[in-house]
Amino acid sequence: MNKFLGVIRAPFLLLTPACISLGAATAHSTNEPVMWSHFVIALIAGLTAHMCVNALNEYLDFRSGLDLKTTKTDFSGGSGTLVRYPEYAPATLLIGVASMIVTVFCGLFLLLTSGPGLLPLGLLGVLIAATYTPWLNRNALLCLIAPGIAFGPIMVIGTHYALTATFSTMAIWVSLVPFFLVSNLLLLNQFPDVEADRNVGRLHLPIRVGRRTSSFVFGAFLLLAYAAILLAVLLKAFPLWALLGTATLPIALVVYIRVRNNSEVVEQLVPAMGLNVLLVLTTPLFLGAGIWLGS
Repeated sequence: MNKFLGVIRAPFLLLTPACISLGAATAHSTNEPVMWSHFVIALIAGLTAHMCVNALNEYLDFRSGLDLKTTKTDFSGGSGTLVRYPEYAPATLLIGVASMIVTVFCGLFLLLTSGPGLLPLGLLGVLIAATYTPWLNRNALLCLIAPGIAFGPIMVIGTHYALTATFSTMAIWVSLVPFFLVSNLLLLNQFPDVEADRNVGRLHLPIRVGRRTSSFVFGAFLLLAYAAILLAVLLKAFPLWALLGTATLPIALVVYIRVRNNSEVVEQLVPAMGLNVLLVLTTPLFLGAGIWLGS
């Protein structure tokens, strides 16, 4: 069981319900009938998609030798499970493929019961899950935005549509927050692995432009996440209660200062990486609670 939890990176799966809950909050705020029975299916689809990406990443990074070169932290460098138990590699690949199959079946059910609007989101999600490690990591821009697209527009708008069979302006606005925060999560977690990743052919942003410049991109994405909340409230796309989502702004400021000041000192980045995980998990929950209270 510990090996299974390791290769799916179980602690990081908390991100999925945090993002799925945003789609549920926007669905609750609409005047459309809400199919709450679909929430569990959407959550399973999100979790298994996340498990698929994590397991395939573990397997492919082990096969490429990357896991043997990285300096592992609590937030980067993989789980280390296959380094300790290399005989578990075939099972890890099987977990990744099986998770994808479950995701596809859940998606087909929602597609048939909620409507065809889910099709482009579902296809894009499958594409990102299947290509993130082997191909998207070799393009700095795609590697930067793919995680945010998966946990932002795909999960948030997809959940909203699965529950209501409609799209909404609010769901689109809401999806911008996890888009920027989750893109940032993966961006910051790439800082410690620049040298190792470069050796296996990856080309993410810290490799392309360096850690220092990437820290400014990190800061810009933080700013845009909170700006999306403030602008949506001003435009009345969000209720006033949605300002709860800005409650984590002090944490964001601390994280950015630490990242900017320590971008080249990996050891000093680890506390900032931990705070950033807290930020990415709690901001969607506060925002979702605010939207729920304001509806």
